Order: sequence, then structure tokens, then C-alpha cells
Amino acid sequence: MKPSRYRWWVVAMLWFVCCFNYADRQAIFSVFPVLKTEMRLSDVQLGIIGGAFMWVYALAAPLAGVIGDRVSRKALILGGLLFWSAVTLSTALCRSYWQLVAVRAIEGLGESFYIPASMSLLSDYHGPDTRSRALSLHQSSVYAGTIAGGSLAGYLGQYYGWRSSFYLFGWAGIALALLLAFLLREPKRGAADPAVSAPPGRGIHAMVPVLIVVFVGANFVASVFLTWLPSFLYRKFGMNLSMAGFSATAYLQSASVLGVVTGGILADRLARRHPAGRMITQGAGLFLGAPFIFLTGRTSTVTAVVIAMAAFGFSKGIYDANIWASLYDVVPAAHRAKAVGVMNSIGWLGAGIAPVTIAAMSDRYGMSASISATSIIYLLVDFLLFAAILLYLPSRPRYNLESVPGTKEL
Repeated sequence: MKPSRYRWWVVAMLWFVCCFNYADRQAIFSVFPVLKTEMRLSDVQLGIIGGAFMWVYALAAPLAGVIGDRVSRKALILGGLLFWSAVTLSTALCRSYWQLVAVRAIEGLGESFYIPASMSLLSDYHGPDTRSRALSLHQSSVYAGTIAGGSLAGYLGQYYGWRSSFYLFGWAGIALALLLAFLLREPKRGAADPAVSAPPGRGIHAMVPVLIVVFVGANFVASVFLTWLPSFLYRKFGMNLSMAGFSATAYLQSASVLGVVTGGILADRLARRHPAGRMITQGAGLFLGAPFIFLTGRTSTVTAVVIAMAAFGFSKGIYDANIWASLYDVVPAAHRAKAVGVMNSIGWLGAGIAPVTIAAMSDRYGMSASISATSIIYLLVDFLLFAAILLYLPSRPRYNLESVPGTKEL
């Protein structure tokens, strides 16, 4: 197979791995109403179940990034898939609250290795001219996995018991890991990167912490929606478990697929003209999404909330398409897995606060007002991003794209 074709097959293979990565982590949220009743849990205790994954995931991410820059990324990706799939299976065996907290924490450890290793590996198959499109296509698997995890867990939980979805996702993930062991190849590090036509300058380095802070804010909001939207729809609109799990994921995440593809194409084009092209695209997504976050919490009809969720999802996808591609514009190839690990760590520490914070806020202000209030976070980080672009970044591209193998054919 030609290298130019195989690099897109790599995107396809990792798409399925990432799909399971997010399905496994999302499934638990759709069965929160059942767990609340069966184990007599409070909202704060449910928030801790959600947060346990995120806290361990965040703490392990820097180590995962350092390791990802030193060992085979293929081994980390497939080893991680086997590990977290086994943990997903063990979730079905839990009989107590603290057992659920423990397996969610262990699953966070296993899944923490995937993003640093996979993003680094993809960046060595796709240079700046196709990187946003490749990473945005991969990002669409996040939404597919979230839909699958939320919808199937809700449906199976309603008709076959809450444990059934964890058996399904666990065994399927193990089978996928065994198959990809024969198909996935490790690339040479830095193989897809062009010559730098302009020196990095202080602005390039200053953008790294800015991108991290923006990611913290965006991830906080995303965590609120992933954790509490099924319960919010179940309580406010009287949906059954299956419909709440489906509605909380399908409309928002399907729209995110359209947004992420749009964001990837637009960012690759803007990046040829401006070094902040990918970041500008991200900022546009944040700005467009803020009002629809507010409306999701405040609307009073099912039709209105579906429209608001879908519009937010599309805007979120535009931002998500360039989370890692923007970071790779300002980080050298040798340190990309580590950079992703650090950014993922800090971002998910912020996200890990969200489930418990919103649970506590909802006790006082209600779930609707608490969800709507997170729109302020989107606006604040969007302002920070555009201010930093204007302050730090030059106006000319840093890369000579003609030096990238294969870009003339694209």
C-alpha cells in the first residue's frame, strides 16, 4: 500500500480505538439514575464516580506523555486498549459504591496513555498541510464513541440491566486490540514535518500555556455535559433511561461530527495564510457555542433543548478539531507526546472538578441554572485565546509546506 494511502488507513484504525475509549468512559453516566436508586447514592456521590476517572486520568497523563516520547506508540495504544477493556468488563462485577469508584479510577489510568501516543503517532503520518483534517477525522470518533456509550448503555440498562453494556464494550475492545496488532505500524518520529521557514520567537512559546488554559475551560464545560446531561433530561423532561441516554449524546455528538470536519478543513486552509489559523478556528467555535450552552439549561421544551444541544455540539466540534493540531504548531516533534500528556493532565484536572461542582451547585440553584452558567467559561477562555493571538503571534506562516513529502499531491 502506498504511504499516502496508508496514513489515512491509520486514521481509520485509530478511529475505532478512540471510539471504544470514549464509549467505555461514557456508558456509566447513562445508568446514573439506576445506580442512584439501586445503591441509594446522592448526586455528589455520583459526581465522585464520574470524577474518579478524570482525576486519575489527569494525574497519569504527564507520565503517559513522557513514556510516549520514548517507547513504541503502537504498543502503548494497543496495550492500553487491552487494559481498559478488561477494566470495563470488571465494572459489570461491581456490587458496591466504592468498587465503582475504584474501577473508574483504574480505567482512567489505562485510558490516559491513548491520546498522547495516538496524537503523536498521527502527527508523524500527517504534516501541517493535512494535520487538522486527519486529527479532526480522528476526533469524530470521540463523538461516535460518546453516542454509542451513552445510547447503548441507556437502552441495555433499561431492558437487560445496567451491567450488560460493560460486558459488550469490554469484550469488543479486546477483540479490536488483537486485530490491530497485525495491521498498525509504528512510523519514524518527525517524518511528516517540514522545514521551518521562520524562527519560533517568544510568541510561539507563550501560546502553549494559553492553549492549556483554554483547554481547561472547554473541558470543564464538556465534562458537565457528559456527566449530567442524561440525568438532566431524565429529571426535567421525564424521559425514560433509554431515551435520556440517547438524547443526551446523539444530537449533540452527531452535530459535533459535522463541526469537527468543518473545523478541520477550515483550519488547514487558514493555517497556510496565518500561523494562528488553527487557533482562530478554535476561537470561532468557542464564541458560537456560548449562547447555546446557556439555552440548553434554560429552555423548557424538548424541541428547543434538542436544537440548543445540536447547535452547541456543532460549535464544540469546530473547537475540538484543532485541540492537538494547534498545540503541534508550537511544539517540536520530539516532545509532542509529552506536551499532549501535560495538556491532557491539566485539562482533565479541571474537568474532574466539574461533576462534583455542578452537583453541589444544583443542590442550591438547580441543574438548569448550573448548566447555563457554564456558558460564561466559554466566553472567558475565548477572550483569552484571541487576546493572546493578537499579542504574541506573527502574521506569516512558519512552515515551508513544499518540503513535506506528499503535500504536492493533496
